[in-house]
Amino acid sequence: MPLNIPVEKLITWNDKTAQEFHDFVQTNPTIFSLPSDIRSSETIAGTLQHIVYLELRFANLIAGLAKTPLEDIPKDSIAALHATHTRAITLVRQLLGDPAFDWSQELTFEIPNLGRLDASRETFLVHLTMHSIRHYAQLATIVRQAGFEPNWPMDYLFTQAHPG
Repeated sequence: MPLNIPVEKLITWNDKTAQEFHDFVQTNPTIFSLPSDIRSSETIAGTLQHIVYLELRFANLIAGLAKTPLEDIPKDSIAALHATHTRAITLVRQLLGDPAFDWSQELTFEIPNLGRLDASRETFLVHLTMHSIRHYAQLATIVRQAGFEPNWPMDYLFTQAHPG
């Protein structure tokens, strides 16, 4: 029997991780300006901007909406960055709630310096989620090395398992 994991569970994991990171930075504001070399970012704020920018970019692509320029994504506050994340996830959840929405439709995504990628809406949605999770894991390493300990379990297992 083929395995079919509802993507909503991945979206929930992503959303919980984003919320926890938001709360963590609000509690420890100096984290925001820590150096980061992830995706050519200079700071954690820049990496968070990259994460939420691509969440919104892929959500808009899937929905058939125009691309939001990177310059329009503020990176001067954790609240503004989290609002962009919330905007993207809200759009995704609206699409998931539409039973007539065609997730198999092929879309084209242009990546500067890499070219064109064609994939289904479903593939872009899974990428949106996993891309964010991957970068949050990298950020967790950076903040731990700087002496801050994230205080929540980050693994997918902890969003789905129940104590026995």
